[in-house]
Amino acid sequence: METTEFTGWRAFFWPIHRAEWKKFFPMIGILFLIVFNYNFLRTFKDSMLVTAPHSGAEALPFIKVWAILPGALLLTFLFTRLANKFPREKVFYIMMSVFLVFFFLFTFVLYPFRESLHPNGLADQLQSLLPSGFKGLIAIFRNWTFTLFYVMSELWSTAIMSVLFWGFMNDVTKIHEAKRYYGLLMIGANISSIAAGSAAVWMSGFAYNALIPYGSTKWEQSILFLNCTVIGCGLLAIWLFRWLNAHMLKTEDRQAMIKPEKVKMSMRANFAYLAKSKYLICIAALVIGYNIAINLVEVVWKNQIHSLYSDPSDFQAYMGRVTTAIGIVATFFSMFLTSNVIRRFSWTTAAMIPAVVMLVTGLGFFAFVMFQNSGLGGLALLAGFSPVAFGLFLGAFQNTAAHACKYTFFDATKEIAFIPLSSESKLKGKAAIDGVGSRLGKSGGSVIHQGFLLLFTTVSSSTPYVAIIFTAVLIVWILSVVSLGKQFDALTGTKGSPETSPSQEA
Repeated sequence: METTEFTGWRAFFWPIHRAEWKKFFPMIGILFLIVFNYNFLRTFKDSMLVTAPHSGAEALPFIKVWAILPGALLLTFLFTRLANKFPREKVFYIMMSVFLVFFFLFTFVLYPFRESLHPNGLADQLQSLLPSGFKGLIAIFRNWTFTLFYVMSELWSTAIMSVLFWGFMNDVTKIHEAKRYYGLLMIGANISSIAAGSAAVWMSGFAYNALIPYGSTKWEQSILFLNCTVIGCGLLAIWLFRWLNAHMLKTEDRQAMIKPEKVKMSMRANFAYLAKSKYLICIAALVIGYNIAINLVEVVWKNQIHSLYSDPSDFQAYMGRVTTAIGIVATFFSMFLTSNVIRRFSWTTAAMIPAVVMLVTGLGFFAFVMFQNSGLGGLALLAGFSPVAFGLFLGAFQNTAAHACKYTFFDATKEIAFIPLSSESKLKGKAAIDGVGSRLGKSGGSVIHQGFLLLFTTVSSSTPYVAIIFTAVLIVWILSVVSLGKQFDALTGTKGSPETSPSQEA
């Protein structure tokens, strides 16, 4: 392998040695397919649930507490059991198969027979007996097949992308490689976001085709196209992963993927291990903080989307355009900023960027929503928008900026923080943090929204209180970045901006 340092444009855009190409390209291909499915599912799951009969954005806080959190716990339990019995490679195939089989069953069994499966009569009775604040909880019960689809779509990012793919990458990548690889990997991931958003918009424009023996509306047929695409991308990712493991990984890389016999995993042991490590607690604080913050903003924003786009195809088309915008911005970050900031500046500097962006854009969005009927409403009129439309634009801008930073700086710095840890810390820490911690964050944000919905009935009336909690969460997140940065520098023997060379690694 080449040992010379990169210079000129190569150092800025493509710091990958020629001998690494056959290993790097399959990796970026696998991530592309996994993230494509994640973003594709993300545009559809919101459209399906928020626009479902007797539903709305009020359902989102309830589903993330009462459905996604239990689902994450169950999935983490399954992962720990599998990880105790099989190598990481085989666990990847099993977990991928679980998801792909579900999407097949949803397409050809659950969705076509949803009217018979949904308990509409019982849900109507509950709606008449319970206060209006329980509307979201009743909606996820009434549309339980949509709820299950939402849960599996949401857990795809946790199980397949965060735990399996990035766990694999952290096993076979050293710190000096990660500083060159991870920023470029994000380019592939973010280009897939553009592709997924564009595909979602394209499918939302399909006219109903009577020749296709599925569904009676264009929306129902788009469900068929969606899930067939997801299944196809999943199968291709499995093939690439198998080829990479069979042909390109070195013997030491394959050994790193095999669980050492002394590392026994259980959910209780994983969280007990996490609680004893200040380093892992700080990583968990970053993950939980991000997910609480983004959830607090998104529920308010999606409530405004639903007020303008009540048709599921229109809702999906709008979400597809936002996903495309996220991919474009994130790709720009990946190409020109992320990799170079990570290599040239300290870990703390790179990890602080998502928190600062989230704080500034989030507070701007909340401020307008709270004061749009006073002085700030005039800004919307000057820009040629109605107050609601301008609030929607600010929410989309916030969502785009926050997710773009998440898919670049946040994900890359979080994964780099795992690399210097022992195999036991990586395995148990990632299982606890990525398997359940991220869901706890979203559920935490949802519990906050639930409490306010029960008190104030609507999302809009609770927004000022949500904004206060949002600010407090961001402060904790920023403090956690500072603390983790000091520990990372001490653990890796690096301080400041210079990139660690292979010879400097322990």
